[in-house]
Amino acid sequence: MQLSMFDGKVDYYLNKPIRLIEFFAGYGSQSKALEELEKWGLKFQHWKICEWAVKSIQAYKDLHFANDNNDYSRDFTFEYIAQILFENGISSNYNEPMTLEQIKRLGEKQCRNIYNNCVATHNLVNIQKCTAEKLEITDTDKYDYILTYSFPCQDLSKAGLQKGMEKGSGTRSGMLWEVERILGELNEGGQTKLPRILLMENVPDVIGSGAIKDFAKWLGKLESLGYKCYWKVLNAKDFGIPQNRERCFMISILGDYFYGFPQTIPLTYKLVDILETKVDEKFYLSQKAINGKLNTQFNVSSLEMTLPQKDGCCRTLCARDYKDPKCVIEPIACELRTDEGIRTFNDNVMGTLRTIDACGQKHIIEPTMKEQLCDRLVESGLLKVGDVINHSYTNGLTGKNPNSRQSLEDYVESTNGICNTLTTRPDVLGIAVDDLTTKNKRLAQMVNDKKIDVEKVQAIDIYNQTTHDEMHTIKTNIDKGNMTAITQNLRIRKLTPKECFRLMGIKDEDFEKIAKKQSNASLYHLAGDSIVVSVLVAIFGQMIKGFDFNDYIKEFYKNIKGI
Repeated sequence: MQLSMFDGKVDYYLNKPIRLIEFFAGYGSQSKALEELEKWGLKFQHWKICEWAVKSIQAYKDLHFANDNNDYSRDFTFEYIAQILFENGISSNYNEPMTLEQIKRLGEKQCRNIYNNCVATHNLVNIQKCTAEKLEITDTDKYDYILTYSFPCQDLSKAGLQKGMEKGSGTRSGMLWEVERILGELNEGGQTKLPRILLMENVPDVIGSGAIKDFAKWLGKLESLGYKCYWKVLNAKDFGIPQNRERCFMISILGDYFYGFPQTIPLTYKLVDILETKVDEKFYLSQKAINGKLNTQFNVSSLEMTLPQKDGCCRTLCARDYKDPKCVIEPIACELRTDEGIRTFNDNVMGTLRTIDACGQKHIIEPTMKEQLCDRLVESGLLKVGDVINHSYTNGLTGKNPNSRQSLEDYVESTNGICNTLTTRPDVLGIAVDDLTTKNKRLAQMVNDKKIDVEKVQAIDIYNQTTHDEMHTIKTNIDKGNMTAITQNLRIRKLTPKECFRLMGIKDEDFEKIAKKQSNASLYHLAGDSIVVSVLVAIFGQMIKGFDFNDYIKEFYKNIKGI
């Protein structure tokens, strides 16, 4: 669907060198897309950006200008640098500019670094302080200028407060009208000052019922300037990336030109194909975290909305994912490393556990301290049925805390069949049981399903999260009633930052550049707040004769997995 009165007459092709202007630049997904198209003969030049968030400025610098190590601040005092950053309007939280006092508290070294990053990336920083003159659009007979504007979506998205983007509203999504102001200033010098191509990206709600009137006003303004506008909602999973990410894109071309959006392609690779094969244990969810997702009142944080969709695609990554990253389910290890070496489980006992994992390889993981403790207690013969195990002292077991109790006997407390007083941390207690078939129906089912030898003592935690005997460990999840629920020996973990960037069409070598000076929390935010590069490549590729999107996407997967 489009709101232009008539289509243009001829297709537009990029035959001139490109000078790119990125408003709300982030780490530069648009630049990355045009860089990828240089392989098809496109000549591309970074021109100007507007980005006020300090972390995004750093990421843009590291991705696109990593070799620029000049100290542009060397001739200026700290006071002068701080004042310039204040006047330009840098932001530390993506929401409002920093005060001068906040900037000074960053310290001289960091302020100089931010200043150098802004100069290196040709950054005009705050769009509200940007003017047409600063864009330096010249020689339009020799260059095609492309201006991209992915203005804030917080006030449009269903996940936000939906305050809208009405002109003069003062909302963050209302930053759109700063683009109108700048284009109006450019037009005062005649159409030769206007960018040849405009690219808008935002959530589909930009054309929803709450914003369609404002969107129509925006289209009317662009058409009054001489642009033909074409817009469409595209999904990343239709362009080679296993993420269900719908976004509205609009191409506006100055002159009587036609544009047709790219055709979709079948999704060859699924989320499981881009997962890392070795992931730090810190990314795996604790049982407490899983329980929180099962019981949360916030739909966006629920386990269902965190895990992949049934078609193998990741749900839409969001900027807020730094608080609660998307998750995947993996089979747990088919082997455990113990003091005696690698323990291999019995096929008859573990059933489906002896399979390759979701990435096509076996994982070997260290048992948790709780598992180590239960294993040792069972093997030592110290347990009697009904004994309580206090595994809050497991640091002592591994020597991580020299002040903790060291003796195995200290972990076992005889209770004479009476449960100890529960505290706010009942999860530190376990209990030794035997006749599972009569005392716990859920465990009885586990016995039946997993063929557990009930003749052997089992040590389970108080919420039935794990069971142990001297041959094997069984992992379980808990349902909303805190009862045992077998999940086919699967573990839930967060997507890693690298996996998130892969889902945004960023190659591993480029991720390493971005990640060099960012925390994991910042990386999650940067990924969720950007644009999928492969979709941008497909959009711009429509303007390049001979471009083959299938060749591009094949090359992308070779880079990240060696497929």
